Amino acid sequence: MKRATRTGILIVTILGAFFQGNAFGDNEAGGRWFERLNVGIETGPTGAQYGFDPTDKPYAAKFNGREIVEKAVAAHCEYVVIWAKDSEFAYYNSKAAPKCPGLGERDVLRESVDAAGPLGLPIIAYCVVQGNGYPLRDHPEFKMADKDGKPIDRICLNSGYIEHAKQVAAEMIEYGIAGFHIDMLDQGFGPPYGCWCANCRKRFETEYGMPMPPGVTWDEAWDRMLEFRCNTSQRFEKELRAFIRERNPDATVDYNYHGYPPFSWEVGQRPVQHAINADFVTAETGVWGFGALGVSATAEFLAAATPGLRYQVAISRHARIYHDNTCRPLNDLRWEIMTLRSHGAQVTVVDKTGYDGWLDPAAYDRIGKAFAEAQKKAAYFGHPQLPETGIYYSARSRDWYGRETPSKYQQAFNGAHKAMVYEHIPFGVILDENVTADTLRRFPVVLLPNVPILSEREIGLLRDYVEQGGHLIVTGHTGLFGPMGEALGHSVLESLTGVKLIDRLSSTDNFVRFPADAPEALRTGFPADWPFLVEGPGAAFAPVTATPVGELLRPHRTVRQQKGEEPVYQPNSADSPVGPALFVNGVGKGKVVCIAGAPDFACAGEHPIPEARALLRNVVRYLHPEHVVEVTAPQNVESVIMEDAVNKALYVHLIGYQSPPQCTPSKDRPYVLPSLIEDAPMYAARITVRRPFSQAQTLNPRTQVRVDGHVIELVVEDIHEVLVVK
Repeated sequence: MKRATRTGILIVTILGAFFQGNAFGDNEAGGRWFERLNVGIETGPTGAQYGFDPTDKPYAAKFNGREIVEKAVAAHCEYVVIWAKDSEFAYYNSKAAPKCPGLGERDVLRESVDAAGPLGLPIIAYCVVQGNGYPLRDHPEFKMADKDGKPIDRICLNSGYIEHAKQVAAEMIEYGIAGFHIDMLDQGFGPPYGCWCANCRKRFETEYGMPMPPGVTWDEAWDRMLEFRCNTSQRFEKELRAFIRERNPDATVDYNYHGYPPFSWEVGQRPVQHAINADFVTAETGVWGFGALGVSATAEFLAAATPGLRYQVAISRHARIYHDNTCRPLNDLRWEIMTLRSHGAQVTVVDKTGYDGWLDPAAYDRIGKAFAEAQKKAAYFGHPQLPETGIYYSARSRDWYGRETPSKYQQAFNGAHKAMVYEHIPFGVILDENVTADTLRRFPVVLLPNVPILSEREIGLLRDYVEQGGHLIVTGHTGLFGPMGEALGHSVLESLTGVKLIDRLSSTDNFVRFPADAPEALRTGFPADWPFLVEGPGAAFAPVTATPVGELLRPHRTVRQQKGEEPVYQPNSADSPVGPALFVNGVGKGKVVCIAGAPDFACAGEHPIPEARALLRNVVRYLHPEHVVEVTAPQNVESVIMEDAVNKALYVHLIGYQSPPQCTPSKDRPYVLPSLIEDAPMYAARITVRRPFSQAQTLNPRTQVRVDGHVIELVVEDIHEVLVVK
């Protein structure tokens, strides 16, 4: 039993409603399937990606739609995404695509729909666009071309392939499916870049009245090329969706989206432009490809790209990557599922069968347990969050500052997210494509993490936001570059920051130092007069109307480095000051803090010392000292704060990540894939609630609770816990 201390009129009880969750979740009684349902499975075979041979009859021979539906229902899946066509085979009786030979006369899509129909279980057909398979073998004219006209083994979205995609979709619609999940709409994840095929050249010249640029030129012609590539992807998506809806207005369409970090311009997608072309947006997460923190970052990114709409995230049940024939421990699955549900996402677990189509019973058992928990807790997900800091993301900076090294821009965004999670500062994401005054007003603090390029529209919105009482943080090279990525001799935010640019530092191993008489709120967590590394872009500024605090120091350089005879391998020690570390400027009713270094960039780098993160935390707390709910917990615990207006309750979600130590990797040392989560963490948390309440309850009866005034102390031993405050 939990232990409680009664202070005033306070009742601490065990929440019996934990066992009365709504299986269809998020308080949605009606609506389309994706608006009602929260957890489902995608099941597809393993083997076609290894290579195609028409005599390979054992492949997918046991891939059975009826069995998949039966096991999915037993595992509490609320919908099933069935693998219907990839780049090699159709898994149904198709006239448009070659059928998987191992199926014989069987039709997996028909089996799935027939088994699911009486149960009211939605069946979503999975289809692949890209992939070096039968479409390119049979139709080499579908291939992209590089700048020299040489074929690339990727499908050009301006080719005739769209008609083939429509043929496939038309066949599947006749089965009575609920919708389509269409994967691999990218234009490549790196060089060689496309497309300079005859179709694209002709269309580009018609639209822009000029020939295509001769390559990746990073000039005005390339700016048009980037727009052309993005519009090509969007046009394909819209045309295919319109075709499907003409034939079945109730059939949903979602595309696997690549407009979020770490992806960049090369895929031909922008964050907002390509999130809104379907009924809802779908993306992927996983420690294997995106890191543990990528889970919540992706969910909040999707929420920002499609405000007010549902968004789906697909995760893998496999230990390393899809198709590896392993199964993650239950707690590892629970951690990712509960993180995503806490951040408002619908969750699809991807199950890749054995080579012959065998379904792993352990996988379905573990998925079923995790989904049952998510369903029981459904009433506590999907409510509006209470964010404190909005992390700004600029697609223009991604493309024109990051260019062919996207991490040059995206690292600061990732580090800002990491700092907010570690410091338990509730956050959301703001995107340059759809930012409005209302978007900014949601956040007491807006953070621009090394956002070099800002338009006049954005600057005007930020100015109004601050003048009306908002607080702004700018770091690194924010506002120091023009729209084409050209370096400027001034900051476009001078009127807000109250500083003048003196020099953009060429070094990234920069240091900051704060004297003993600096405001205590800004130097909490590090010694006075001690220089510490803030690795990332920095600039020397001079105050105009702002108040300077601390010092920014350049690094030492050896004689050989100064002569250009030797590169900088690692950070050197601090040399002399080049300007203040940060500036505080009052603008109207709000404040702006300009940090001359980039602690956000440092947080995601190879020298992520805690002092860099503490600096960012201190500035947020300096600007906004008291949030309605403040969480103190270990850094491996993520917190999400929601408000349920109907039940007059606050929900504090706590998700514990506990990956045990890993050994030296066998390759690519020192880059380590974290160990899987087997044990639930045990930790203490302290939640301060700055509004009156009479009840504090947790879902897990084993959680210890102690309440003293406005402070709630917990001892939690689980992956996921919810504190309910009324």
